[in-house]
Amino acid sequence: MSNGPLMIDLVGTEISAEERLWLSHSAVGGVILFTRNFRDKEQISCLISELHAIKKPKLLVAVDQEGGRVQRFRQGFTQFPAMRCIGEVYDSNPSKALLLAEILACRLASELREIGVDFTFAPILDLDTGESVVIGDRAFHGDIDAVSALASKFMLGLRKGGMESVGKHFPGHGSVTADSHFECPVDHRYENDLQLADMIPFQRLTDHGIAGLMSAHVVYENVDKKPASFSPYWLTRVLREQMRFEGVIFSDDLSMKGAHVIGDIGDRLRAALEAGSDMVLICNNPADIPPALEQLDNYNNPSSQLRLARFHGKTPQPLTKDHQALLDDFIAECQTNKSMSLNL
Repeated sequence: MSNGPLMIDLVGTEISAEERLWLSHSAVGGVILFTRNFRDKEQISCLISELHAIKKPKLLVAVDQEGGRVQRFRQGFTQFPAMRCIGEVYDSNPSKALLLAEILACRLASELREIGVDFTFAPILDLDTGESVVIGDRAFHGDIDAVSALASKFMLGLRKGGMESVGKHFPGHGSVTADSHFECPVDHRYENDLQLADMIPFQRLTDHGIAGLMSAHVVYENVDKKPASFSPYWLTRVLREQMRFEGVIFSDDLSMKGAHVIGDIGDRLRAALEAGSDMVLICNNPADIPPALEQLDNYNNPSSQLRLARFHGKTPQPLTKDHQALLDDFIAECQTNKSMSLNL
């Protein structure tokens, strides 16, 4: 048995009998955890151990643990700032910011590896152009070189912390106003404009060996009428063939409203996999899971399975005391500045 192409979620802090059956299906290769699955550190560690014991090879266990607004586990974990904070340091002290990106990512990964999480969906490679509220301070910066450099160090830090990276959201979500959780955003730029801006961090991280990328539920209407997550042009021709990306392509959540333009869950699933995705996510809508499992009953993609095997977590490397202290000071400063801004 190998890791199937479907990643699903759980309703609560324990695995229900129905969920256990779903997770045992050959099509399911992973689980994504959310805040609703977390009660405390001991509970989540036990839950992950139980998930890993369901079958072999182990299910991949993932989480969105970016820092700032997007941090699913908080109690008992470092409260990481939004990545924008590192970008602000970069403006005055690039070398310090690059070091902070690496050691922050290493601690973030190490804390997750301590409880058994295999990987987090990070870093954000989108440019903050001021257009997208859903991206906003999750992005390192609006400058191409700053995002590329900081994300490369973040990727290195995650790897030192025992996990691979998933950059998101290809080919760039930062220049659309709409939130793809609730509607399908449309980007009106031409491909050449994207190649000269948003796509550069994705290309540079690909050149540096990033193991995973997540696609965007965004329509780039002057390139392809389908959202990138369902577009063979974007995922196969551009990402695989032109950019020579050899890692795992993850779809964003197929239950998001931005994906509904493709059709029902069966249509979305089929389109995402045919476009070139290796692993597709279905979250926050358990009713979609049974038809997805039925559709994927005999699905087999050996190339995807080999790529996914890289994402099982590894043993982290410890940070030095000096790096621990530098990171603690930086986090405390970010928290102080945030508190001051809220009181203005």
